[in-house]
Amino acid sequence: QLQFVESGGGSAQSGGSLRLSCAVSGLRLDTITIGWFRQAPGKEREGVSCLGQRGKPTISYLVKGRATIYRDNANNTVNLEIHSLKPEDTGLYYCAIDRPGRMVSGCSLQRSLWSDWGQGTQVTVSS
Repeated sequence: QLQFVESGGGSAQSGGSLRLSCAVSGLRLDTITIGWFRQAPGKEREGVSCLGQRGKPTISYLVKGRATIYRDNANNTVNLEIHSLKPEDTGLYYCAIDRPGRMVSGCSLQRSLWSDWGQGTQVTVSS
């Protein structure tokens, strides 16, 4: 059973920044495709950003120009930074991995391609 550790959520003001961090016990995250998704109350879960095994990122239009995803190999985490936060960035942010390795060179934010999910970390952005 994989154990996800998602951190960095909390409350922030519009215009501020946050950094979310994901670690998965027993896995080296530099060998796997990993992504971040979010779900607002009453809405479907949507993809935010992902990073392929070979380092190619995908950024959703929702956060394009405001977000960066990257690996921190020293700490074995994958981090998502979002700047210029908006109230619509509010939601439960989930980390997910592609354990079977279906996505290699790049990654897709199509939910069905992701095999394992964390429990989520809440982000609340106030105006």
